[in-house]
Amino acid sequence: MMGFASLNPSYAPPKGSSVYAVEVSDHIMIAHSFRGEIFGPAQRLHGATFAVSAAFMADALDENGIVVDIGRAFEVLRQVLAPLNYRNLDDIPAFKSVNTTTEFLTRHIFDGLAAAVKSGGLGRDGREIAAIRVTVGESPTARAWYEGALWQR
Repeated sequence: MMGFASLNPSYAPPKGSSVYAVEVSDHIMIAHSFRGEIFGPAQRLHGATFAVSAAFMADALDENGIVVDIGRAFEVLRQVLAPLNYRNLDDIPAFKSVNTTTEFLTRHIFDGLAAAVKSGGLGRDGREIAAIRVTVGESPTARAWYEGALWQR
């Protein structure tokens, strides 16, 4: 059954109560190591394949009835992930003094996506995108995410 929002794309829920979202996914294969006893055997160089999802959120659909152009969203995610894919993260100068944990990577990816949204890279005025959530899964049973608003409201 179609709801009112499906029949009327200009419908917008009250601010703060609900949001629309479009989520795209990709994956990266990396190598890295951690510093600190808490990481046990992961202190040694090891590989990982991360499933990465990015959700773009808006309070209202645009005039086309969408949150963002899904093709552009996928392309922007791929561009943000490209410098990490098939890399040893320990060799990236910006990461030299950082444990590249799953949690850290969620924020790093978020920052890249936020820059693309703010520059209009998703085919919609970036000010109309309220927030982004980046989820990085390191296994089918473990994942981390970072979610943040893009603008002060």
